[in-house]
Amino acid sequence: MNDQPPGLDDPDYARFAWRRFRRILTWVGVVGLIAALVSVWALGRIYGPLGWVATLATIGGVVGTVLMAGALMGLSFLSSGTGHDEIVDRRQDHED
Repeated sequence: MNDQPPGLDDPDYARFAWRRFRRILTWVGVVGLIAALVSVWALGRIYGPLGWVATLATIGGVVGTVLMAGALMGLSFLSSGTGHDEIVDRRQDHED
């Protein structure tokens, strides 16, 4: 009997897990874009009209930072949810 949850070796479960990861990343991207637009608006209100370079840099920096944080968080959820963390713990216990 196998008490382990299905991992990414199971194609159906892998499709489900990666679909969930992409959905998380899509929502994080939307939040990042909204945060970037709010940031550009706030900077424009504080400092006056921004040049196109400053606007693009702000959008890229905010969206990039939020997407990176979301990707890392989503990958940690993926790793934990598919049982990879438990497999590593078991292998480490066997090596000790």
